[in-house]
Amino acid sequence: MPALPHSLVALSLLPVSLLLATPVCRAQAAERPSATASASPAAPAANRKTLTAGQRSKQTGKTKPARHTKGGTAPGSADAKAPALGQTAAVLAFAAEHAASLNQTPEQIAALLAQARILPSVQRLIMPTPAGTAKDWMAYRDRFVEPRRLQAGLAFWEANAEALARAEETYGVPAEIVLGIIGVETFYGRIMGGFRILDALATLSFDFPTGRSDRSPFFREELHQFLLLCQRDGLDPLALKGSYAGALGLGQFMPGSWMRHAVDFDGDGHADLINSPADAIGSVANFLAQHGWQRALPTDYTVAAPAGTAERAQLLAPDVRPTFTPAQMQALGARLSEAGQEHTGKLALIELQMGDAAPVYVAGTDNFFVLTRYNQSAYYAMAVISLGRKLGQMRRAGTD
Repeated sequence: MPALPHSLVALSLLPVSLLLATPVCRAQAAERPSATASASPAAPAANRKTLTAGQRSKQTGKTKPARHTKGGTAPGSADAKAPALGQTAAVLAFAAEHAASLNQTPEQIAALLAQARILPSVQRLIMPTPAGTAKDWMAYRDRFVEPRRLQAGLAFWEANAEALARAEETYGVPAEIVLGIIGVETFYGRIMGGFRILDALATLSFDFPTGRSDRSPFFREELHQFLLLCQRDGLDPLALKGSYAGALGLGQFMPGSWMRHAVDFDGDGHADLINSPADAIGSVANFLAQHGWQRALPTDYTVAAPAGTAERAQLLAPDVRPTFTPAQMQALGARLSEAGQEHTGKLALIELQMGDAAPVYVAGTDNFFVLTRYNQSAYYAMAVISLGRKLGQMRRAGTD
C-alpha cells in the first residue's frame, strides 16, 4: 500500500487480498492500492482557484482525452443508494485545515466534499482478510501469469519499447520489473478502477469502518493530496475514477505518490499517469529508484530453507528486510544457489505458503525489499517478478 505507504483481469477476481491470510490490500499495505484488487473480470499548491472541472493546462497546449473511467468494478447496488456525505463536522474541520494550502475558502472545499458518497463496498473491501484463510502462492501467481495478461504485456512492451528502455537507462529498473508492476496493477491499463476517487477517499477519511486499525488519518492526507493534484493539473475531482482505496492510473499511484514521484516522461509538459504509458513507465521506475532500487542487482536467488525449525524461524523473523549475509544464512542451515553464495550484500529468507503443500522459499535482495515498498507483500513482489520474467522469456524467444 504496508504502514500505509505502498498495490491488484484479473478475470472474475475476488479482491486479491482475499487470496491471502494476512491483509495485503492496498489501503493497508500500499501507497497506491491497485484497481484490479477490487476488479471482477475481469509539491507546492498551484494558484488555480477552482477544484472543479477544467481542461488540464499544458505547456504544449495539447489535450488528451480523459480515460479515467476505463475498467474496474463500479460501486454496487448498496453504493448506488448511498447518500451524499454532506457538510459534517469532520468535513468542515478538514476544509478549514486545508483551505490555505488549496488556495480555497473553507466553504468551497466543504461544498465539494459534501457531494462525495460514503460507499459500503469501499468499507467492505478495506477490511482484513478473514482469519484462517490459507495463503496459496501458486493460486495467487496464476491470477497474473496467465495467457491473456501475458499477451497484453507483450503488446504493451512492443508499443512502449522506447520508453521502457529509456526508463531502464535513466533509473536502472529493468523493463521486466516495470512491466510486471503495471501488469499486476491494472492489466496494462485495461482495469484502472471504477470507483470515484472522491467517494473512496471520503469514505475512508470520514467513515472508516470499525474492526481493524483506523487508517483514516492516512486517507485524509491522501484526500488532501488528491485535491492538490486536481487543482495543480486542472483535473475534475468529481470525475476521476480508480481503485477502492483511491489509487489512480496505469501504475495505481495514490495521490500523494503521484505528487511525489510522477515524472513527465513523454516530454509534453506534465505527468499524466492515466493517459500516458510513457509517463506511467517513467514514474514507476522513478518510484522504485527513489525507494532504493540498485541497478543490475538481482531481486532474488534460489534457496532451500533450513530443516531445523528454530533456525528457519530465526531467518524468517525479519520478514522481507534483508538482514543476513550469505555466510550467515548458510551457517543457519540454508542452502543458497551458487549465485546467492556470491552475493555481496544481505539477504532475507522469504517464505511463500502453498496452501496444504509445503512452502517454497526464495532469498530476497535489497531490490526484492524495494518492490515491497510498492506493496508490502512478498506475494505481490514475487508476482511482479514472475510476470516480468515470463514476459522477458517470451520476448527473447519471439513467441506470442
